[in-house]
Amino acid sequence: MRVYLVGFCAIMAASWSFVNGAPVMAADLTANEIMQRVYDRDDGDNSTSEISMTLIDKSGGKRQRLLRTFSKDVGADTKQLIYFLGPADVEDIGLLTFDHAGVELDDDQWLFLPALKKTKRIATSDQSGKFVGTDFSFADLTERENEEYEYELLGTEDVRGKPAWKIRAVPNEREMGRTGYTKSVIWVSQESFVVVRAVHWVREGGRMKYYDVPRLELVEGIWSPLEIVMTTKAKDQTTEHRTILQVSELKYNQGYEQDMFSVRQLEKGP
Repeated sequence: MRVYLVGFCAIMAASWSFVNGAPVMAADLTANEIMQRVYDRDDGDNSTSEISMTLIDKSGGKRQRLLRTFSKDVGADTKQLIYFLGPADVEDIGLLTFDHAGVELDDDQWLFLPALKKTKRIATSDQSGKFVGTDFSFADLTERENEEYEYELLGTEDVRGKPAWKIRAVPNEREMGRTGYTKSVIWVSQESFVVVRAVHWVREGGRMKYYDVPRLELVEGIWSPLEIVMTTKAKDQTTEHRTILQVSELKYNQGYEQDMFSVRQLEKGP
């Protein structure tokens, strides 16, 4: 499941990168260079996973959901299917995403609602909306395009005892309209070039959203977030809602064909 992410260079050592074959200390990288390596890193291909989702409301009440995901790289683009396996109120809801590289084409998303027997295309202007009642938006499930942002390196901080770059990201008007975020501060692991923490300022209502990766592990040689938490807080910083994702059965190199990622397959279900 690509959440910022999640996608958002082949795996490198903790404090070194390479430019034109010459080693460069991590401290010498600019914010733009760091974010380009986040974008370029190997995040796997032809993958599948199961995700246990926990939704927690402001009173502490919990709801559980189970999802299955499929993803395939097609050139620089990525196609992804997400299905809800249960419980009954969300069973067989599905999302198909065509995540286009570059800014020339808008990302395409379709949401299948089995109760209505209807597939709805998610307009770009609607991608800031909640994904099936979670703290993630539809835009959170797509890759960020670095051309849409101005980045500023704020320094380095440890995240769970490991060094990370702290970077401010300010979107242009077009991207702000798509994501609903006026700015973000993100923490990028110097070991993996994975975004391991982020704070997003939401344009509507003065809310803030907090993204965190408590569990990041190598799976088949690829750094993979295996636990992801998104928390929505009100203007007064009280917690309104939280979504926890626990990833299991993650496998890469599954050999999926392109025709699997279609509206027809979306409507057939997993």
